[in-house]
Amino acid sequence: MQIVLATSNKGKVKEISGFFGEIVVPYTHIIDAFDIEENGDTFAKNAIIKARAIYEKLPDDSIVIADDSGISVPMLGGEPGVYSARYAKIGASDKDNLHKLINELKKKNIKCTAAYYTAAIALVCLEGEFVVHGWMYGNVIDEALGGGGFGYDPMFIPEGFDKTLGELPSDIKSDFSHRTKALKLIVPIMEMIKLGRI
Repeated sequence: MQIVLATSNKGKVKEISGFFGEIVVPYTHIIDAFDIEENGDTFAKNAIIKARAIYEKLPDDSIVIADDSGISVPMLGGEPGVYSARYAKIGASDKDNLHKLINELKKKNIKCTAAYYTAAIALVCLEGEFVVHGWMYGNVIDEALGGGGFGYDPMFIPEGFDKTLGELPSDIKSDFSHRTKALKLIVPIMEMIKLGRI
């Protein structure tokens, strides 16, 4: 069974491919990249929008999964939330977004505060549409430490650790990340599809 990823984000492709193995193919290996308007007000809605957009351009027997994820900081009213990938501006780099969040914390004199990552994984196929979620809790700090991970990882310290995801080895993050938790929940759905039970 081939799974098509509805993303061209290299960090996400790496994490999701690492979870599933060789059966995963980024959609850009099959069709040309195109813009998808992510106008949903939740991670789940945006994940479905992306998965549907790719599925509609592929054969009916395709299985497409899409991830929409981001970080939320309650002390900042939940920002950046669904705008995590475009927090600094549309088309912003990971570095731009990271530094904007650091600056927002500094404006409020917040050195360290609670935050959490959310990952919504959508699966679209002939049998239907499905969405699962995973979360990772911890704290954000007002500086970037370490060069590992991507996105906001250099400023996020997961629960139970004293280092940022940017400082921790990638295999540690993959054990308990929000995306890993969501992917584990999508596996039984894929198995039922494979067995014709959906």
